[in-house]
Amino acid sequence: MSNSFTDLHHLLIQLSEPIAESLAKTNYAPPEGSQISVKALIEPLLPHKASPPNPNVDASVKDFALACALLSSSHSSTHDLLSWIPENLSTSANSAFRELSKAYCVAFGERNAKRIGELGLDCGSVPEEQRLVVELMPEVMPLLKERIKESSIDKADEGGDEVSAASARVPVGFAIVAAYQFRWFATQVDYPHLGKLCALVIPCALTAVDHWSPDVKGQGMISFIHLAKNVSAVELGSYGDVILDACCQNIASSDEIWHHVVEMSTLLVTCIQSGNPRSPWFERMLNEMLSHLERQPRDKERRVAWLKYIEPLLSAVGLVLLAHFRRIFPLILKWMHADDDETVLLVLERIQTILKLTWIRNTPYIGRLVDELTILYKEAAMKRAREEVRMHILQILILLQQCKGMQFEAAWGKHKDDPNLANLESSLSGRGTATVVQ
Repeated sequence: MSNSFTDLHHLLIQLSEPIAESLAKTNYAPPEGSQISVKALIEPLLPHKASPPNPNVDASVKDFALACALLSSSHSSTHDLLSWIPENLSTSANSAFRELSKAYCVAFGERNAKRIGELGLDCGSVPEEQRLVVELMPEVMPLLKERIKESSIDKADEGGDEVSAASARVPVGFAIVAAYQFRWFATQVDYPHLGKLCALVIPCALTAVDHWSPDVKGQGMISFIHLAKNVSAVELGSYGDVILDACCQNIASSDEIWHHVVEMSTLLVTCIQSGNPRSPWFERMLNEMLSHLERQPRDKERRVAWLKYIEPLLSAVGLVLLAHFRRIFPLILKWMHADDDETVLLVLERIQTILKLTWIRNTPYIGRLVDELTILYKEAAMKRAREEVRMHILQILILLQQCKGMQFEAAWGKHKDDPNLANLESSLSGRGTATVVQ
């Protein structure tokens, strides 16, 4: 065993040296106003030749893993605290950790299997590159959770500037760094193994999402998105309501993380409340989102994010969508004439989803929808995506024709003789529809 410790120590130094050299050569100046030096945080985590062999191999491995997690996570970051890290250093750190993980599993395979087994996982089924991450989770997750929590707002505090008070206690930069490290660890493990680690990952993710800093929140949300894609409702267990409440509390978040909020909330509510379309969580979440959109209906980033990620929620509630038509349709009819093609195409796709789910029964919006679609069909002549826009419009009109019959014919009758809509009239009168309806 002593030889294994020594060999691992030498490997840690061998892997750390090129990272430390690259780190030393990288120009770094802490962002203006920052109270921490990220470079100074990373350097002590990397063992060097002068370091005596550490009898506590776990501490050395954990420190190296935390350094690699931060350097690797910078690859997808534009934050000032991490944007100085060059891509090659990020890639090198990621590769170094993979190499360490393989060597660790060889040197301490029996111990690794035992520790992974204690978490309810069969070591043999866990990919080799994930085994060290899994083993480190029980130690790393609580550590990062506490580091994030240090600059959180104490709900018991009253009065004053709570954000400033939180930052005064501990600089928020520490929480941001910890949030990126946490997100890296959480996203290294996937289905079906991540479900066994929910009790370790979820408390830390909730702490991040509950933080006042959008940068910390965003990393927690990305982690929850990964969770939603890789675990089941059963594995989320008793955390379900707490998670969904956190989603609702964050729907009015900053614009820079709104897309994360929508994707996270949609995936989690459809996972946790699957098969229960009348769940009050669907009602609350949809109402919170619509209220947020109604406050700034012209905000492109908000509407695009909602239209892009809301599909699973719409599909999950099905006919219950009828109760929300009075709020959904005014927004949709307004966005249909947006300047950007992305919004227009997404709106048309979501209209088709709504039609197929509800057969648009008992609604006064048929006539208005047909009117707006014909206007858009003519407006499409000036759009780059004109053919795609017009194809979607034709598909929607055919769906309306099929589901509303005489009501549709009455609405379409006002437009059928418009020479600019001759191609539409030809398709709707029965010629060419077979190639449109899938």
